Amino acid sequence: MRILITNDDGIHSSGLYALERIARTLSDDVWVIAPETDQSGVAHSLTLGDPLRLRQIDNRHFAVKGTPTDCVIMGCRKVLPGLPDLVLSGINRGQNLAEDVTYSGTVAGAMEAAILGIRSIAVSQAYSWNPKSEPDYGVAEAHAPELFKKLMTFDLPPYSLLNVNFPVGPANAVKGVKITVQGHHEQSGLSIDERTDGRGNPYYWLKFQDRGKSVLDNSDLHAVADGYVSVTPLRIDLTAHDLVGRLADSLG
Repeated sequence: MRILITNDDGIHSSGLYALERIARTLSDDVWVIAPETDQSGVAHSLTLGDPLRLRQIDNRHFAVKGTPTDCVIMGCRKVLPGLPDLVLSGINRGQNLAEDVTYSGTVAGAMEAAILGIRSIAVSQAYSWNPKSEPDYGVAEAHAPELFKKLMTFDLPPYSLLNVNFPVGPANAVKGVKITVQGHHEQSGLSIDERTDGRGNPYYWLKFQDRGKSVLDNSDLHAVADGYVSVTPLRIDLTAHDLVGRLADSLG
């Protein structure tokens, strides 16, 4: 089984190293193609206005000056000797749950693989955030190998992917695995932090704020908060199928 690994935290991310160790429990044919720099929050963007620069680190490790989507395309169309059987994206530094999956470069790497017809899993590790802390990737390393083996046997439909989030550790405190739906917060999560530079000119940072609990039962938010591994099946199709007929009727 050939595995391609990417992420959005960059080629030197601790989470990327952890995911490679996990992948090597599944296969000896593992390739790593990740962004040269941190691409958090780039979602499913492509680099179209600039050339893609590919830096070879060794025979199976490459850095791309681009997004996670660029990395998957470069891996599948240029670098690998053939298409991978599995794309793993992560391990993200922090959870990717609820509305945040739409911002996530980690999830986008798995999305691009799904578009290319390749089985894919986005992998994220929750942690108690502060600027100097790192997630305990040992939680994912302890539980991912057996979980991924089971997920590989599932008949995943085309244009679908799996979003896996590991809860805050320790690893032996994880309660189990829950199959979940994508959650929805009580309120939006971004605010504006306005500051002033040395010349008195304003500048701004986007920052996340407390958004309350999930408003949906059986959500990814609930599962991770309760100490479970969350596995959420996602689709590329964004059509609101329940609205198609109603919208057609409203237009006569």
